[in-house]
Amino acid sequence: MNQKPIISAATPLLPNAEAFAHVEHWVFDLDNTLYSHEARVWPQVDERITLFLGELFGLDGLSSRALQKYYYQRYGTTLKGLMEEHGVNPDDFLDFAHQIDLSLLDPNPALGDAIAALPGRKLILTNGSRGHAENVAGKLGILHHFEDIFDIVEAGFLPKPERATYEHFLAKHAVDPSRAAMFEDIERNLLVPSALGMKTVLILPQTPDPFREAWEQAAIEAGHVHHVTTDLTGFLTPLGRPPKLSR
Repeated sequence: MNQKPIISAATPLLPNAEAFAHVEHWVFDLDNTLYSHEARVWPQVDERITLFLGELFGLDGLSSRALQKYYYQRYGTTLKGLMEEHGVNPDDFLDFAHQIDLSLLDPNPALGDAIAALPGRKLILTNGSRGHAENVAGKLGILHHFEDIFDIVEAGFLPKPERATYEHFLAKHAVDPSRAAMFEDIERNLLVPSALGMKTVLILPQTPDPFREAWEQAAIEAGHVHHVTTDLTGFLTPLGRPPKLSR
């Protein structure tokens, strides 16, 4: 199937609220979804993973990077590859990878307001750790809007886009996929949510992210991508309920 760019001047970025009228469960990825790449959060994690591999195997930077990408492509996460092939302790890896500086990540009250106004439950589904999600969402000032976080540990270290991970998440949190929406920055991670009946939204960077592979931020025209936006706050705002007025 030929994949075509989905973003164009003719592509509306704001949703039709009626398309989300049935949604009661709002599910968000974390990294590069709830914040923009300018905050340099993910590049730090990526660099820490490369450093972890270098120290573990005594490799130079280029060799460590190549091995990291190999594991990522084959297993979905570098951690999964290290666990499968080398029995690496996942806690050690996650603690090391997420020792990052969040000073460039600013609070986003507008996003918090937009999430708070959504009718129903809000959850985070991430391939990262709970601690990382709490730190990032806390720095953004939006953590308190989420009921819970389903992280890579809860997933048994089986990352998205594995179907079993989504099924485990839905069962654990009693989420009806036919009444749920998934917000995600990687197109392939929306394949299973769409197949399960969820409304899907692809979050793209407003400007190209130089720290990620082109395929990771590609906009494609595909049946499993129902909506696309470069502005999560602007996309969510029309979907929320207005605040109740006190008498």
